[in-house]
This record gives sequence, structure tokens and C-alpha cells, in this order.
Amino acid sequence: MIKHNNEIDISLLTFEQIKKIRGYLKKLIENGGSDLHVKSNGAIRARINGAIIPFSGSIFSYEDGMTLAKEILRGRFSELIEHKEVDLVYQFDERNRFRVNIFFQTDGPSFVFRVIPMKIPTIDEMKYPEMIRTFTKESRGLILVTGTTGSGKSTTLAAMIHEINMCDKKHIITIEDPIEFVHKDRGCIINQRSVGQDTLSFDRALRAALREDPDIILVGEMRDRETIELALHAADTGHLVFSTLHTVDAKETINRIIAIFPNEEQNRVRLSLAGVLKGVISQRLIPTKDDKRVAAMEILVKTPMVEKLILENRDYEIRETIEKGREHYKSQSFDQHILDIYNNGIITKQKAKDYATSASDLELKMSGLNSGKASESIHKAESVDKNGFGEDDIFNLK
Repeated sequence: MIKHNNEIDISLLTFEQIKKIRGYLKKLIENGGSDLHVKSNGAIRARINGAIIPFSGSIFSYEDGMTLAKEILRGRFSELIEHKEVDLVYQFDERNRFRVNIFFQTDGPSFVFRVIPMKIPTIDEMKYPEMIRTFTKESRGLILVTGTTGSGKSTTLAAMIHEINMCDKKHIITIEDPIEFVHKDRGCIINQRSVGQDTLSFDRALRAALREDPDIILVGEMRDRETIELALHAADTGHLVFSTLHTVDAKETINRIIAIFPNEEQNRVRLSLAGVLKGVISQRLIPTKDDKRVAAMEILVKTPMVEKLILENRDYEIRETIEKGREHYKSQSFDQHILDIYNNGIITKQKAKDYATSASDLELKMSGLNSGKASESIHKAESVDKNGFGEDDIFNLK
């Protein structure tokens, strides 16, 4: 059984381990990597262009791990002992910062250092679909950015907040764990709060935010039922709320939010979500031909039809509705965007299929077998819409 000593005499620390790790962090930066993994009783590895590669041939011992934790955390080491995991931001130099998660595993402490770009990306620089910019012009409602860990959710949110900051005059409150991109006041007032440092929890900060005259609230992650409830309430009372979920697409995002509540409350939550949701942006990072990564995005835009599907528990029809609404509403499924990226020569056919929602359907589209039918369907939909029929009629054409 491992025993932990949480009594630290900082004067006894030599900081030799952090000096060693800084060498690996420098190597990570030079190679354009995203994460450094330091595991007790394991080799040091890095994630570069999505792949984990070895950075050292030697083993990082349990004792080294405990010492590194003390050197990084200092007075917060007792927090690691108590909670078994800690998040923080490590300032490497004036140009580079890292989000760090320290946690215990079977062999001792492990560390994951994730690069935080100092320069806030713009929507244009990231070449995001124009609908991302359109979402920033909403005055109220809920906009969610979803995807697996490391899919670029924080980058997308930062670009959207930057867009608002440059183009509008509003009060923005962010609640993050930890703060990654630091925004300076431009047209907007931006108050960024770090969980653990500036507030005790997401739900506590979100509840307080409603009394702080915000126009926009960014909640770093909707982790629990109470936070989701408060976010829905904030969106319903006239605020624009941005947040993230670890879900793979728009349909699962809606299901996850509703499923977190007891059965007897799900109809109420479904009604609330259908009313306040403005859009869902789901992301997947795909390796490119030039050994970089590009974001494929599924974009759900709330329309009367989407609202109806949510209310009637017809979530299984959402992906088809997203695809049919592309020309008219600027929504898009993963496979539609992946096909665009492939057609632009950015990714290989195999990578396109690997990251597609339906590899077989995508392959048909690549061969052009579906293009005529899709064009005919879009043309009919547009004709019906111009003749004054409702969206239900558009999406139920035979």
C-alpha cells in the first residue's frame, strides 16, 4: 500500500525533476505536439499529430513522480493527496502555457501537460464554417460545443468569444477549469473565473453569474445535473450560454442532457432544451496529408423541425434533418463536412472513412452515386419552401 506524505518543506526541494520535464516540454513545443504524458514507472511520451510517441527510453520512477508533484504543486500538494487529482496551469515562458492534470494511478502519480496556445485563434484563421460566426450573433439561448477530449472544443469556444469581443459591446463571464485562453477586454468586458481559484464549483459560479449582469456566460463543461439545470435556466432567462459536453455528435448530445435527469423530469427538460437550444457544434480532428490535423464539424442549427424532433423524442431523425437542411439552414453532418475536406485534397480517402459516421455511405458519396439524388432532393425542398409550405413539408418530401 502506497503511503503519501503531504507535509512539504519547500526549502528541501531541488526542483531537479521540473528542470528535466521542462526539457521535454521544450521538445514538445519544437515538434508541434499537443500533450506530454509523464507516468510513474513508465517512459515519458508525447502526442504529436494525434499519435503517442516515446520521448525517453528511461523509466520515470514513483519517487520521481512524487517529487515532481511536490515541485509543481508546492502548497497545493495536500490537495492532490486529498482529492487524488488536481488541475492547474503551468507557465513555461512568456509564449507558452500548459494545462496540467496530475492524478494518481496504480503505479503512482501521472501528469498530462497540454499545450495552451497564447494567441487566441480567430474564426477566419481556423477556416471554420461561416455558421460558427453566425452563432456568435445570437442574443440568447444555448450553444454547445462537443467532442472527445482533445478534439479542439476549447479552441472553437475561444475563437467565438474573441469574435464577440471584437465585434460587440457586452459583458461576458467565463467559468473554466482551468482558464486556458486569456481574453483581454476589447469591445466587451470579460470576467474569467477559474474553478478552484476564483470559485468553488461550476454550479456555484453559474448561480452567482446570474446576479452579475451578464449578457453571455461560458460554462467550461456541463459536468452534472445541477450545472445543466442552471445553464438551461440562464439561457431561458435571456442570456446567451456557451458550454461543452464530451459527446460524439448532436444526437448523442441531446440524449445525454435529457438522460442525466430522472425519468419523471425528462419531459420537462426536453421541453426546456427544445426551447433554448440554438445550435450544437460537434468536432473530430482528422490527420491531414501534411501531418497536421483538421477539424471536421457536425453543425446542428435549431429550426422548427429540429425543435419538433426534440419535443417528440425523435432524436434518431436528427442526422437526416441536419443533412437535408444544409443548403437552407447551413447545418451539416460529419459525413458532409468530411466529404468536403476530402474533395479539397486535405485528407486521404482512408482517413475520411476512418472518421466518418457511416463509412459505407461516405464511400458511396465519394463515388458520386448519391450526388444526383441529393441534388434533386435539395431542389425540391427549395421549391416547396418558396411556395410557402412549412418545414415539415420540406423534410417529408418523397
